[in-house]
Amino acid sequence: MKNSISFFLVLGLVVVAGSAHAFSFSEEAQKDAREGQAKAAQMYANMSTPCRESLRGKKIAVLIAERHSGKLQTGGGHGLLHQEFNRQLAAMGLNTVSQSQINSQIAAAEMRAILNNDPDAAIAASGRMGASFFLNGIISSRSGKNMMVNANEVAVTILLTLTDGRGRVISSQTISAESWAGQDVLGVALELVRDSAGPAVAQLYADYCSRAGR
Repeated sequence: MKNSISFFLVLGLVVVAGSAHAFSFSEEAQKDAREGQAKAAQMYANMSTPCRESLRGKKIAVLIAERHSGKLQTGGGHGLLHQEFNRQLAAMGLNTVSQSQINSQIAAAEMRAILNNDPDAAIAASGRMGASFFLNGIISSRSGKNMMVNANEVAVTILLTLTDGRGRVISSQTISAESWAGQDVLGVALELVRDSAGPAVAQLYADYCSRAGR
């Protein structure tokens, strides 16, 4: 009899624990759903921000660099990243400057100066390109081998800063991601922009429409 009581007591505890575990998963799913809905609502609100007529036709030049040991490196394989940012900005009705035009009219040293928020460099380059604004994307990364799982990993962060032609900051957003698929920094950065930059770009758009030119 005692053995039977002990058995059913243990069985009851297992059922209760299992129910609590399931409830915990359900709560977590509901929390994730609520957060997702809130982010989607915020993104929609940002994308619906009305822009003033004075901003119509203004151009944004996208500049991208990687930070290594405290120094900015431009050029390289940033073409696909540049195209993706231009695509997302164009989808929101904004005009951009092509990468070929940027490369032909801005030297590497001047580009780094703009990315470092040098107002004189921004004014000079703005006049030559006809760009009223700059979207600066600075990529920082940390890569190495995770000894616990015996795999290479890379963590990538992109700081996005929208400035006017005089270098004054209009908006600043940060996006980040981690990958176990080797140490391809630009590959992870491109995937990050394609998959996760939407909310950040929408916020940049809202700030642009509400703050630019004031």
